[in-house]
Amino acid sequence: MFDPWFVAVAVTAVLIVGLSKSGLLGSLGVVGVPLLTLIMPAREAAGIMLPVLLAMDAIAIYAYRKQVNWHILKIMLPGAAVGMLFGWAIWAFVSDAVVLLMVGVITLLFVLDAILPIRKKLEGLPPSTPWGRFWGAFAGFTSFVSHTGGPPFQIYVLPQRLPPALYAGTSAYFFAMVNTAKLIPYFFLGQLSLHNLQLSAALAPVGMLGVLVGVFLVRRISAKHFYRIAYWLVFALALKLIWDSLNVLLN
Repeated sequence: MFDPWFVAVAVTAVLIVGLSKSGLLGSLGVVGVPLLTLIMPAREAAGIMLPVLLAMDAIAIYAYRKQVNWHILKIMLPGAAVGMLFGWAIWAFVSDAVVLLMVGVITLLFVLDAILPIRKKLEGLPPSTPWGRFWGAFAGFTSFVSHTGGPPFQIYVLPQRLPPALYAGTSAYFFAMVNTAKLIPYFFLGQLSLHNLQLSAALAPVGMLGVLVGVFLVRRISAKHFYRIAYWLVFALALKLIWDSLNVLLN
């Protein structure tokens, strides 16, 4: 049956994720799965989102195919692989609320740290390999459990002050590789059922449209305004994640 509430929430969630995939909304795409949990179980939401994310990744990679920082990817991807394996191993034991709380707290600390003078002195320095491996692992873990790898990725990459398009391209390649790697474990965990894939196919065009619109806007936004928007969005997102997760854990 046609459910207007279901359609409205699902389309909104996927559209936000699509805009985020383009690099326009920073890590706001992390709200995709939490929004979908308003209309379905969290595990089912994660399974439905994965094929949609892969469709959006394809558009983002094509749009930014010549704009990627391979050095950052070489640092972060090995850590991401470890984080995904850990997420697979504890899939049955960790709750989404706990993961979202961790992401929210770490992201809030990141935003507060970004406004301190010491952070301004460190921006632009060559990326540290151990630091990148750590945040790559965190991004891989949270991405596997609930597709919320955006904030950990940004904690390492945003201070590099890459041009907006280069940042967006690096993010697109990173998450395309991470999401592709999640296909096999998601299949064995039963997340890619026929029902989930049917919903994914219906929502994928919405997400792809969001990516295209975001790409158009990213190329027309100055770096100064881009990072101002990104930090404010990450701050608001951190507060939302903390609030939502505590509501679940304390009730």
